[in-house]
Amino acid sequence: MAGNILEPGQIEAAANKPPFIQLPPRDLFARRAARLDQIAAEHPLADYLHLLAAVCRAQQQVLDLPPTLEPLDEHRSRECINHGMPPLAADTLVREGHWLPMLDAWLATFDAPVTPSVALALEQLRSADASQRKVWALSLLTGQFSSLPAALVPFLGAALQLAWSHWLLGLGLSDLREREDQGQCPCCGALPMAGVIRHRGAMNGLRYLVCSLCACEWHYTRLKCSHCRSTREIDYLHLDNSPQGVKAEACPECRTYLKQLYLDLQPNGESLSADLATLDLDLLLSEQDFQRRAPNLLLAPGGDT
Repeated sequence: MAGNILEPGQIEAAANKPPFIQLPPRDLFARRAARLDQIAAEHPLADYLHLLAAVCRAQQQVLDLPPTLEPLDEHRSRECINHGMPPLAADTLVREGHWLPMLDAWLATFDAPVTPSVALALEQLRSADASQRKVWALSLLTGQFSSLPAALVPFLGAALQLAWSHWLLGLGLSDLREREDQGQCPCCGALPMAGVIRHRGAMNGLRYLVCSLCACEWHYTRLKCSHCRSTREIDYLHLDNSPQGVKAEACPECRTYLKQLYLDLQPNGESLSADLATLDLDLLLSEQDFQRRAPNLLLAPGGDT
């Protein structure tokens, strides 16, 4: 078979190139649940974190035994990959509604002590028709939080994460091509929730952005704002009393920030739970006029992004 011959330097560069994509582990939601329960033990938002741990445990149960979903359009997925577009494009798949059985399965599985307000939110999701659920989901994914009841966010967000992670884990991504400055998820097009700084093996010191929707991780150069791509005077802010290994990468050019989880400081850390455990850092950055760009689909921040 004919092909290009690599020179020794090219071979070394190819061997040392970090993997572009990291898929989430199949027990992702169980890990999140365990971490949230652990963090809650000494956290002022303990009840909230325990509730979200129960949300994640139900996610894992459904991921392990998923309902039957309409199959993805393989031709469309392949063409998206060939043209550098996300094969699990969130806006398209939300409108098509193939994710809705995941919401029903999660609602049937979730079983935890709830307050009257939580019970009301769950009933509102159960009784809503498909059109309303799609409208709410699009509002959530586009950051239009004023267009859906805030109490629905973590439960609707859990179902969306579940569906897209399920699709992601079943998708062949060997042909997915890396693009420079990929600020949105190459698999579904959603914004990153946070960054993770690796600390072991060939990926030691590398940064991966973590998708807020499908949980895919993709390599992104450090010391660069993933929003405006500036490298000027990036600052790293953290709270001295935070045990979560989290720093906020704050950009003075666009005044946005993205939290970074340093696994050398917190080897057992997990990005979503670390984000929720450091909301006091968000308050500090808001006081300094920095804007959070990264969504956490289990959190209703108030207002629109």
